[in-house]
Amino acid sequence: MGLFKKIIKKWNKLISNSDYEDDEYWDEDEYSENAQEVRIKDFDNSELRGEYVRNCLEKISEASKEMENLDYEYNLVTSYLEDMEEIEALPEDEMDYLKNCAKRVEMLQDSRDDFVERKRQMSDERFYQMERMIDEIEEGRVKLREAENYQELVKKDLSRLDGEKHAYLYRKKEVIGVLADTKGMAIICVTAFALCFVLLLMLQFLLEMDTQAGCLITAGAAAIAITIIYIKHMDARKELKRVELGINKLILLQNRVKIRYVNNKNLLDYLYLKYNVESSGELEALWQKYAKEKEEREKFRQAEIELDAAQQDLLKMLKRYKIAYPEVWLHQTEAILDHRDMVEIRHSLIIRRQSLRKRIEYNKETVAGGAQKDIKELVQRYPKYAREILETVEKYEESM
Repeated sequence: MGLFKKIIKKWNKLISNSDYEDDEYWDEDEYSENAQEVRIKDFDNSELRGEYVRNCLEKISEASKEMENLDYEYNLVTSYLEDMEEIEALPEDEMDYLKNCAKRVEMLQDSRDDFVERKRQMSDERFYQMERMIDEIEEGRVKLREAENYQELVKKDLSRLDGEKHAYLYRKKEVIGVLADTKGMAIICVTAFALCFVLLLMLQFLLEMDTQAGCLITAGAAAIAITIIYIKHMDARKELKRVELGINKLILLQNRVKIRYVNNKNLLDYLYLKYNVESSGELEALWQKYAKEKEEREKFRQAEIELDAAQQDLLKMLKRYKIAYPEVWLHQTEAILDHRDMVEIRHSLIIRRQSLRKRIEYNKETVAGGAQKDIKELVQRYPKYAREILETVEKYEESM
């Protein structure tokens, strides 16, 4: 608020030399553009007059704040340039040592940047998931592989049992066919032998022929045929019982195997869900990726530790050389290593400082100076309001 104090001192002096009753001393030829603006407005209006003065004071205040910020930035840029001069003035042996240290920092930074930009083996989320289950992964890989192998064996057993069941069913169909055939053959044989006996009896009683031998032969043939058919029928019935028993055993065995299949399938589904994979092969691939990613992250961690140590060494060295802002050089080691980069940075800083100087001068001369001039001209134009204007300035300063 130094500007306000200067204004108040000048105005006190101005007021003490001003004639409050005389407005005719004003020289029209000395009007500035701002003064012309002042004259156009109705400054007999107290509210308008106060608003105008406060507006000028706000311009001064904003310019003061801006100049404080610009002064800080200007001093900072100047310090950077002074630091560059200090570094360039170092003896050759110390400069070589500083370059070696900067080279080490730059190499480690490049190594870190390469890791950040590299194509990762897996996402952070996946990596930390694997890391949380690190104690279970090895056991999980074995369990999952065994469960999948067992699942394949159970599928093969079910397939084999299903094949055997179809074979038994086909055999049962054949045996049922044999039983039907033997029944039909038995009926045919009994009918045929009955007709033969009737025919022989007719020949004996009607034609008085001797059919005793024929009856014996027919009876023997009938006995043999019926016996053969009976044996074949009984064998078929025994075979049917054996086949049906085999089918029942296969069904029971299938049921047991299916239970194992379902239980193992549930185990697989749980393991897939637990490890968020779809197969043991995927888990194996993830495990290998995790191992590589962990190794790379460990290298990165070590590189970070080495980089931090190298940066601390560089900072200590720069502080020993009385560099005001040594931290800046951690991110521009190329300037220490290459004089051309140093020249480019210096040129950029000089341009920045020139730009800051212009902005400072603009706020000081144009903004703040113009506002002071406007208020001063207002007091000179209307000396009868000088005391009121001064009080407005003092109140504004107290409120800041």
